Amino acid sequence: MYAVILLKNPQHYARERWEQVPDLVDYEGESYSLRAGPRQPLPTDHAWEPVAVYAPDELSEEEFQELYELHRAQVVELGLKY
Repeated sequence: MYAVILLKNPQHYARERWEQVPDLVDYEGESYSLRAGPRQPLPTDHAWEPVAVYAPDELSEEEFQELYELHRAQVVELGLKY
């Protein structure tokens, strides 16, 4: 299984568990593309699944990076070491 983080907009994100991580998905009527991962976090006191991060397909790489940083403090998977 994969831990999937979908960065929706600056205020919202979704956390899912999927068996596969395709390059492009339709989620709640929106098109999302795989932007990071899947990557296996380094061991901690918790067993982590590989993490994949999705963002709206229309975002540029720069816009994705900004959205990623906005969510980093509240989404624990985005702050892990890989």
